[in-house]
Amino acid sequence: MKSEETPFEGGPMDGRVLPVLLGITGHPPKTYRIPVPDPHGGPPTVLVYHRVPRTPGARTGLSRRWKYEYDPEGKQSRRLNWPWSKPDATPQGKPDNSDG
Repeated sequence: MKSEETPFEGGPMDGRVLPVLLGITGHPPKTYRIPVPDPHGGPPTVLVYHRVPRTPGARTGLSRRWKYEYDPEGKQSRRLNWPWSKPDATPQGKPDNSDG
């Protein structure tokens, strides 16, 4: 597998550069989570970093290099919303055929 030296900014990992595995597209993951064990044996703390462009590319919106910025709130990244995974699978305006 291919990896890329990726810098981290902010938080406890500020200034460090780690080799991060690249995905099929050749980019590192959008979110990088680092579990830090609790010294007292409690649940681990998870540091959350989000991928951002390191330097803008020659064309607008294109970047070949990435870095990770610290997210102190640890927000979840947006996941894909598949129509069949919603709690209410019946589209609005259409009757439910289960009524006898």
